[in-house]
Amino acid sequence: MAAMRAVAAAALLLVAAAAVTGASAATLALYNRCGETVWPGIQPSAGKELLARGGLVLSPGHATSIHLPTGWSGRVWGRQGCKFDAAGRGHCATGDCGGTLYCNGAGGAPPATLAEITLASAPTPTAQDFYDVSLVDGYNIPIAMTPYHGSGPNCVAAGCVSDLNRVCPQGLAVRGGEGNRVVGCRSACAAYGQPQYCCTGEFGTPQQCKPTAYSRLFKSACPKAYSYAYDDPSSILTCSAGASYVVTFCPHRR
Repeated sequence: MAAMRAVAAAALLLVAAAAVTGASAATLALYNRCGETVWPGIQPSAGKELLARGGLVLSPGHATSIHLPTGWSGRVWGRQGCKFDAAGRGHCATGDCGGTLYCNGAGGAPPATLAEITLASAPTPTAQDFYDVSLVDGYNIPIAMTPYHGSGPNCVAAGCVSDLNRVCPQGLAVRGGEGNRVVGCRSACAAYGQPQYCCTGEFGTPQQCKPTAYSRLFKSACPKAYSYAYDDPSSILTCSAGASYVVTFCPHRR
């Protein structure tokens, strides 16, 4: 147990050091506090640089850091239950990006908890980064997203640190793995495809698309995460340009 705590402490120091490299060099640090291996996926927005070939592996208690180019935007998620061969081909129980270790720009298959970020295009005194943790594509793993070396009244941690799989409604639950346990919780949009859940058609505006019983369940469990498409006011956070960010998988695990 002491050895595990030492590994976790060393990983956290690596994350903190990587995240405070200076105002002109933003860093994305990824830290796995889960009891099992996580395979992070990274998808850039259209026209943005591909980072780390879009995918990597993090053993329990380990961390890594990636330099973020100015103006970069994209999303990060955790894949679980993955098996890959020597060529990087295989499959993940959740968050799979086309059966490959290196996602190469592809997104993760829902359900997947997403950490999203848009960096300022220039590090000016008034420029801001925007970031959030989203459950719009469902949930598979607890995530916290913490800014470092940033400032502003809304420059605080985002995340969904509760285990939504424990309270996932039967119609949204995805099962798999040993014991056929719940490994993910789909969004109501993915499960039922109805406009009121997907904010499409006649429900395609913030005025018409309101929280549902399902999105309220997500919001109640994870008040600092996006619960549906128009959950902007309480979910999008901002930091001064130049901040670095730590994405922690299973942040509350001891």
